[in-house]
Amino acid sequence: MEQSFHPYLGLWQTDDGHIRHRLLPNGRYDEARGTRESAYQGRYVVSGDHIEYVDDTGFTADGDFRDGSLYHAGMVLRRKP
Repeated sequence: MEQSFHPYLGLWQTDDGHIRHRLLPNGRYDEARGTRESAYQGRYVVSGDHIEYVDDTGFTADGDFRDGSLYHAGMVLRRKP
């Protein structure tokens, strides 16, 4: 499936709003932490319900989408409009 039409695109954030992942249609992401916008940026690939992140420094991480939430690095992020 072409990345730009993936159903997981958009903003995902922790319930307290501190961590925010914006999954962009061009296969890039932008992560904000607290008041620090664009704290981390890089690319991502979604395969089924699994996401792989590679930030611009080369750091890698992953997560899984389950029951309407994104489970990533011990955090739970929920989709925001």
